[in-house]
Amino acid sequence: MTILTHATLGVFEKAWIGALVAFAAASAGGCSADPTKGYSLASQYDTGIKTVCVPIWTRGREVFRRDIEMRLTEAIVKKIELDTPYKVVDKSRADTELRGSLDLVSQRVLSFNTDDGLPQETEITMSVSFTWTDLRSGKAIKQVANLHQSAVYIPPSPLNEDFFQGSEDVVNRLARRVVEQMESDW
Repeated sequence: MTILTHATLGVFEKAWIGALVAFAAASAGGCSADPTKGYSLASQYDTGIKTVCVPIWTRGREVFRRDIEMRLTEAIVKKIELDTPYKVVDKSRADTELRGSLDLVSQRVLSFNTDDGLPQETEITMSVSFTWTDLRSGKAIKQVANLHQSAVYIPPSPLNEDFFQGSEDVVNRLARRVVEQMESDW
């Protein structure tokens, strides 16, 4: 059994205090009010914007799935309300407008069951384009074209997923990616 003496205990205390001072200095040096000059604890979103209008997104000419643009718009609104400091309001009260279109919805079979030849895994891919506009100045804050997202669903037993269930995952992932685009540039 080792007994720590008063002198040994002093060495441990000094080492502990030295480690705390080094950590505090490293942490303070990593923070910056300007995101282009290092880490920042400031909001990732423009603090000059308080509200956003999200009209129902449109479907492209080659998208024939019914109401999928409504589901996408609803998911985007929910994600904005959940993950950003912005409030979704009607256009007459909004600082900005997020307008977009669902340009592509495609499916492809990834694998087949070797016993019966039916699809075993199916991939859904969606592509959107959008413009986020400052309604006060009329200038585009962000324009994004061809933002793609994919997900896989499993049609056969035991899951028996259909297009609706598979597309729900893609819609939610796309909504998250669109809202991520609303963050300030690094």
